[in-house]
Amino acid sequence: MSLSIGIVGLPNVGKSTLFNALTKKGVPAENYPFCTIDPSVGIVPVPDPRLERLSAISKSKKTIPAVVEFVDIAGLVKGASEGAGLGNKFLSHIREVDAIIEVVRIFEDANTIHVHDKVDPLFDIEVINFELEQAGIKKPILYVLNMSEASEKNMREITDKLPGPYIEVDPVFSTGLPNLIKASYDLLNLITFFTTGEDESRAWTTVRGATAPLAGKSIHTDFRDKFIRAEVVAYNKLIEAGSFAKARERGWVRTEGKDYIVQDGDVIEFLI
Repeated sequence: MSLSIGIVGLPNVGKSTLFNALTKKGVPAENYPFCTIDPSVGIVPVPDPRLERLSAISKSKKTIPAVVEFVDIAGLVKGASEGAGLGNKFLSHIREVDAIIEVVRIFEDANTIHVHDKVDPLFDIEVINFELEQAGIKKPILYVLNMSEASEKNMREITDKLPGPYIEVDPVFSTGLPNLIKASYDLLNLITFFTTGEDESRAWTTVRGATAPLAGKSIHTDFRDKFIRAEVVAYNKLIEAGSFAKARERGWVRTEGKDYIVQDGDVIEFLI
């Protein structure tokens, strides 16, 4: 399952710096507006300590995490929905993603130009959200408060007035990034299920509320189209048992049919 999150915001608020920190992939992050014109895409692993433990008990040769796709989108400006600042092109990039993280600049820095000549996070949010609304873009939004360098703002005054969930990060020092990745995953309404064995242990992504055949499609379409049944054990029960075989001996492995709703943390063997 490939779902993507667009990183948006005004110019020079730290979008590309955040993207670089998330993906370790170099994109232009110079200090001037519209430096990034074509969106860059990075695939970022979702941190999940459960996967490492499964891999350890299975003695897996490979360990493959779930991932989130981040898209670095150039800065929007006031009037973008009417074409200002290459706005139409940028808005078309935003329409292609499944959710948005909106980077909001909190820090003061005389050397980093602000497009409105002042640092006013709530005003910046109003500008961006107005342009998204005018363009008819309604996807889930997570606000990312860029705390890079010292901030003298009263954070409580800002956070109390935010129109949605938020995460505080410092892209320069990479603080808060694991929480951001996990929050982004949750923003897409995704859950993780696992497969594990000697060859590999792997985290798979599916939408919350998915049935077993739909979740199986994340692995291969045959697991949806030719689904017979699935053997399922909860992650914590498998860890307690120490192996799939021992979990089966204890009666913790369940046989589920097509109507089973996959739960976060399920370890599954699909039968076709």
